[in-house]
Amino acid sequence: MRVVIQRVKNASVVVENELVSEIGHGFLILLGIETADTSEDIDWLTGKIAKLRVFSDVNDAMNLSIIDTDGDCLVVSQFTLHAGTKKGNRPSFIKAARPDIAIPLYEEFVKKLEAELNKTVLTGTFGAMMDVCLVNDGPVTIFIDSKNRE
Repeated sequence: MRVVIQRVKNASVVVENELVSEIGHGFLILLGIETADTSEDIDWLTGKIAKLRVFSDVNDAMNLSIIDTDGDCLVVSQFTLHAGTKKGNRPSFIKAARPDIAIPLYEEFVKKLEAELNKTVLTGTFGAMMDVCLVNDGPVTIFIDSKNRE
C-alpha cells in the first residue's frame, strides 16, 4: 500500500462537474492499493499518518500531527501509484489491485483512519475520473510505502 500525503491549506474533488468532497487545512492522501495488501498494511499506515508530525508548532518547527492541529483528511484512490516503469515507456499497472480487492481495502482504510483521528474522513469517488484540486502547504509532500515501512 502506498500513499502520497500532501499537507494542504485546502483540497477538493470534483466528478462530472459536481463537488464531491472539500476540506480546509489537513492532508490530501492519494492511496494506491496493490494485490498483496492486507489489513496489517492498513493498521500500520493509518497509525503512521495520524501521528505524522509535519505541522508547525509555535516555534515554526514541524512538531505537530494532524490530530494535534484538528486537521481534516481527504482520501483519493490512485492506482497509478503502483505504476511500473522499469521496462519501456508505457507504465504497467500489474501490481495495482483490481476493484474487487481494492474497494474493500479502500473502505477499510478510510474507516480505520477515521478511528485513528476520531473524526470523519472525506473521500473522492473510487474508480471515477476526478478533478483533484489542492493548495499544497509548504509544499510538504510525503511518500510512504507500507511494504518497505518507510
